[in-house]
Amino acid sequence: MSVKEKIYWEVCIEINPVCSDILCDIIQTEFDCEGIITAEEKYKNLELIETTENIIKAYIVADYLDFDAVKNFFQLQKQSLIEKKIFNCDIGSWNVTIKKQPNEDWSKKWKEYWKPSKISDKIVICPTWEKYVAKDGEIIVNIDPGNAFGTGTHATTQLCVAACEKYMDKNSAVADIGCGSGILAICAMKLGAKSAEAVDTDETVIDTAKKNAKVNNENSIIFRNSSSESLASNKYDFVFANILHNVLAQIMPDLKRIMKTGAKMVLSGILEGKEDVVTEAIKKNNLRITEEKRQKEWIAFVVQKED
Repeated sequence: MSVKEKIYWEVCIEINPVCSDILCDIIQTEFDCEGIITAEEKYKNLELIETTENIIKAYIVADYLDFDAVKNFFQLQKQSLIEKKIFNCDIGSWNVTIKKQPNEDWSKKWKEYWKPSKISDKIVICPTWEKYVAKDGEIIVNIDPGNAFGTGTHATTQLCVAACEKYMDKNSAVADIGCGSGILAICAMKLGAKSAEAVDTDETVIDTAKKNAKVNNENSIIFRNSSSESLASNKYDFVFANILHNVLAQIMPDLKRIMKTGAKMVLSGILEGKEDVVTEAIKKNNLRITEEKRQKEWIAFVVQKED
């Protein structure tokens, strides 16, 4: 008996790149998707020279796809994000084009578009299937994102890594809240942290994070499917919290509780226009902003606990 051949559909959605992570999450939750391309990038000597980051391409498996229903679905999702005021900007048209594709392994094909990338003064992110020889002073971190967000190419991640390089002391105890692929906890260990604990409320990402830690020989990192509340009895020297602004404001008391006196924390995932929500929570919890960092339309705050 022959095995039925899968039918693939390429669904292209025009967006503002600021909402790419949320759109990817929607696609993976609502469709049988075997691959997503968030940007078709071309590099030369580790420098990005071309990108199509305003178009998401998803490869969906289905015997039949109702084009009108799919287009309507994404317009409803767009309207929901607008009504919730998650983004303080035009999030793009979310116009959809769909075409049938030859039977290919799209879960592997997307890897063609991801190459080694230097994301800070020291850290080079290298896909697990690529080869890269470190230059003087460079530290290689191998990442396979799997179904978890966090490849290092996003501005919010790069802001966190840059803050870690500048502010984290050697032998620090580190916490990573909303760890995704585990990239920040791994980078911290590579940069000299003595320990790292990482949590995420999405249970599907923990296995990927553990695999990434193992590939980088950072097996001492503790990963948990939980929230910042689960760490409330522990104290850390340096904390990552790369989450949307409204969540940061909500969990700020928990974040403060897990910080030692004098500890520093980088708060990222904040869009321009939404920073007041976070700064109000920072002040309310008596944390001091030591630096504001910006990249593209994203903002990160480095804060310190002084009491």
